[in-house]
Amino acid sequence: MNEKMKNLPKGWEIKKLKEIGEVISGGTPSTTVSEYWNGNISWISPSDLTGYNEIKIRRGKKSITELGLKKSSAKLMPKGSVLFSCRAPIGYVAIADEELSTNQGFKSIIPNANIDSLFIYYFLKNSKQEAEKVASGTTFKEISLRNFSDLQIPLPPLETQQHIVSKIEELFSELEKGVEELKKSLEQLKVYRQSVLKWAFEGRFTNENVKEGEFPEGWEVKKLGEVFNFIGGGTPSKNEKAYWNGKIPWASIKDIKGEYLTQTSDFITDEGLKKSTTNLAKNGELIIATRINPGRPIITKIETTINQDLKIARPKVNIDIKFAFYFFLNRENEILKKSSGTTVLGIRLEILNDIEISFPSIEEQHQIVQEIESRLSVADKMEEQIKTSLQQAEALKQSILKKAFSGELVTGRV
Repeated sequence: MNEKMKNLPKGWEIKKLKEIGEVISGGTPSTTVSEYWNGNISWISPSDLTGYNEIKIRRGKKSITELGLKKSSAKLMPKGSVLFSCRAPIGYVAIADEELSTNQGFKSIIPNANIDSLFIYYFLKNSKQEAEKVASGTTFKEISLRNFSDLQIPLPPLETQQHIVSKIEELFSELEKGVEELKKSLEQLKVYRQSVLKWAFEGRFTNENVKEGEFPEGWEVKKLGEVFNFIGGGTPSKNEKAYWNGKIPWASIKDIKGEYLTQTSDFITDEGLKKSTTNLAKNGELIIATRINPGRPIITKIETTINQDLKIARPKVNIDIKFAFYFFLNRENEILKKSSGTTVLGIRLEILNDIEISFPSIEEQHQIVQEIESRLSVADKMEEQIKTSLQQAEALKQSILKKAFSGELVTGRV
């Protein structure tokens, strides 16, 4: 018996899931028979619950016909049935809001008359780890019908079940209000960061009287092609083992995240460097993505070669590399809009070269970088606090559920 099920209040019992309702598996009609599909019967698969935040569900992406139901192991279940995904992945839960069927990824419970569907729902939401312990399989873990049926549930009388559900929903509702406010704050921080960069490159942090649409006196306006040499990269032949797994870092788009590049996923050999069009970025140089995520910048903290989706932005003029980094960060959306491509987005070099950049003296650039980082540092700390609060809210939900099914959430009900 699970530890949390000991010392339950008077009137509670320990039951197996198969004792509180009919437990059934789902099924999938043959996908090669068109007559089985696109009917009037809702057919739910675990993918329908990916990112799904509602308790009840009516429809999935697919539906089946009466014939499809008849010719498969799928079963029609009544409204109020509780669905639990037992593989790929384990732990999604929902309540049927109308008659429906599921694929074999679910084990479902049609509750007995004295069992509240929501009570089972919240119990299963709290039981993912316990359920995973009885799963088996090599390719992917799956809970068998027998093992799922034998899972234990602490069960009070119906009136207490309903009281517990009401208390859970009351507490969750209050928590959700707080969570929504925290999420709004995260969105506001995102807007604030964008505003900080916009103000910085309008000169507002270092000049008191800046007119809208104008740059401060003394700022230069040039084309990116006048300020940077954009040096492309390349990929050594994947068929030549002698070119790979060497000691030279080789950066691709998957490595371009965050502010600094400190390591790469792949490495090439001296031979791979010589026999390809890749180029070497020095420590402290700026790299720009020109394909897949065009415009995304990063500063190297290592010497690294680059692939064809990236370019080294090597300055021709005296420019603070952090100032340049924040410039590209500020203009990433613009570069994205100017990119093209059917399968993969990319910005052509002539278009990139033609984008305008405005910048002041090197001393003022240093000052602007300090102003940006001072503000962004405050935003980062606030974001960290908000994310911590969101984690605490999720932990509190789990604590509420744990108390609910150990008989500690409500008192005086038997």
